Amino acid sequence: MPDEQQLLDLIATSNQGVLAAVTRGGYPHLTNVLYVWDSAEKMARVSTTAARVKGRILQHDPHAALHVAGPHFWSYAVAECDADTSDIATTPGDEACQELLAMTKAIRGEVDEAAAFKRMVDERRLVLRLRVKRAYGVLLDEPPSL
Repeated sequence: MPDEQQLLDLIATSNQGVLAAVTRGGYPHLTNVLYVWDSAEKMARVSTTAARVKGRILQHDPHAALHVAGPHFWSYAVAECDADTSDIATTPGDEACQELLAMTKAIRGEVDEAAAFKRMVDERRLVLRLRVKRAYGVLLDEPPSL
């Protein structure tokens, strides 16, 4: 059984995952996301827009899970998280834009900041901060024989 640090290490090695939240109707809402991992805070940051379902759900109910695949189907980590959101980007260079810019650079490298800020404001972007409370999963070096 992997310990929590091994699971967090798997999460840290990727920037792709599946974010799960629960709708008001009680159904799971799953969406593929890119994230930026902050090891010191045990937190994943996800960029989204104010209009998207995942952001609206997590503003109502801040419980989420982030599933991150390992090197094969039988290896994965799941982080159960408490979520909070940044403000919506409303002014180029505001606090939300700065946090989003740092995330964009972490994933894509250097970008045209003025164009990025304009897009963030136009799209009404915000940051979902997923703070890990518990991690579980399976870490196998090789898939089991069936």
